[in-house]
Amino acid sequence: MKILITGADGFIGSHLTEELVRQGHDVRAFVLYNSFNSWGWLDESPIRDELDVFAGDIRDPHGVKQAMKGCDAVYHLAALIAIPFSYHSPDTYVDTNVKGTLNVVQAARDLGTKVIHTSTSEVYGTARFVPITEEHPLQGQSPYSASKIGADQIAMSFYLSFQTPVSIVRPFNTYGPRQSARAVIPTIITQIASGQRRIKLGSLHPTRDFNYVKDTVAGFIAAGRSERSVGEVINIGSNYEVSIGETARIIAEAMGAEIEIETDDLRLRPEKSEVERLWADNSKARELLGWAPEYGGKEGFKLGIAETAEWFTNPQQLAKYKAGVYNI
Repeated sequence: MKILITGADGFIGSHLTEELVRQGHDVRAFVLYNSFNSWGWLDESPIRDELDVFAGDIRDPHGVKQAMKGCDAVYHLAALIAIPFSYHSPDTYVDTNVKGTLNVVQAARDLGTKVIHTSTSEVYGTARFVPITEEHPLQGQSPYSASKIGADQIAMSFYLSFQTPVSIVRPFNTYGPRQSARAVIPTIITQIASGQRRIKLGSLHPTRDFNYVKDTVAGFIAAGRSERSVGEVINIGSNYEVSIGETARIIAEAMGAEIEIETDDLRLRPEKSEVERLWADNSKARELLGWAPEYGGKEGFKLGIAETAEWFTNPQQLAKYKAGVYNI
């Protein structure tokens, strides 16, 4: 297949791009235009020379449509995803996440392209019941999550209104090599790897369902291949719940470090904006896609953490991160 990946220069997007190339697909990587001609994580990718790269901006409908021409499917991952920055600059989240998604599905309607749209577990807000199924109410507890709810609804509206083939993949908290230090697992790892033993974090009691990036990528690809995914919202999660505090302890153990945790007020979300609990029901993905996490449960989580820590502690990779600076 000829496949377009928006956000191919990012964390999940670069892993997805590499895997689809390995599987023999003709991949066009949509990266954010910049004057440095940087392709993000793809600059260092072993498959860089095999890519058809399109530099553009997801907010530009003309460019999006040009990039999608000739493609059988588009994996739409381009988005602003940092929750703290959405408190700071919410308007950019509407432009990028909502309008950007509209540009993708509008072009897909005109061109007959299948869309695999990226959602997020943050759209559920604090769990009202667990494990969280796809029928759980949506709660916009941050400008980021509100923008993603809007993006999901725009995408699904094109399926319902125009029969545009849209599948919505809803990954829970993905982690792994290349993730931004604005996320909690890289924050912990990079602080420890840089020699710090008093680790600065926000709230420790919230729970998350962490999903290793290899599993998330496999879920995306399974949704892209399956006709049963069209018109559906599908959770991609490990079905394992762990607190932030316990996550820090697991990371410290994997890295052989004794740590103390210090609460940093800058890292705390506003009280009503904090998502207290996330735990995925992944039975729909198992049934429709035949997908199951390889890194599931506590032992799978420990394995994923070990692989992630190994990547981050490579001096060449660690040098890319500013462990002493809070990244919103």
